[in-house]
Amino acid sequence: MQLNPYLFFNGQCAEAFKFYEQCLGGKITAIMTYAESPETSMTDQMSPEWRNKIMHASMKLGDQELMGSDSPPQYYEAAKGFSVSLSLNDVGEAERIFHTLAENGKVQMPLEKTFWAERFGMVVDQFGTPWMINCDQGAG
Repeated sequence: MQLNPYLFFNGQCAEAFKFYEQCLGGKITAIMTYAESPETSMTDQMSPEWRNKIMHASMKLGDQELMGSDSPPQYYEAAKGFSVSLSLNDVGEAERIFHTLAENGKVQMPLEKTFWAERFGMVVDQFGTPWMINCDQGAG
């Protein structure tokens, strides 16, 4: 069994995945628009301006996978009740990722030393995705 986050966006999936690829050091392995769907009935249901939005995107991060898509406007709901958690063992990398995710986003809890971690912080990025960054105790 493998557990993978699947993120829904309000039309910015392609932009978000390019940002995550740079920020997290991942590699986009698949990206398909609604127009590229072999299911023509799905394409026909989309408005013309929505056909170039992302039906499915996938990114590899080491042996993990992050997936996402643009949710049609009538079905989109802002993310709530969860965070994508990143665990690192390098303080410098944790700080870089946190500050990059915070650009044009909102810091919910500053990245700082806690009783359980060398660094921990929470941020909602510019695309509305909530993140928790945790850097283990003893990391340098």
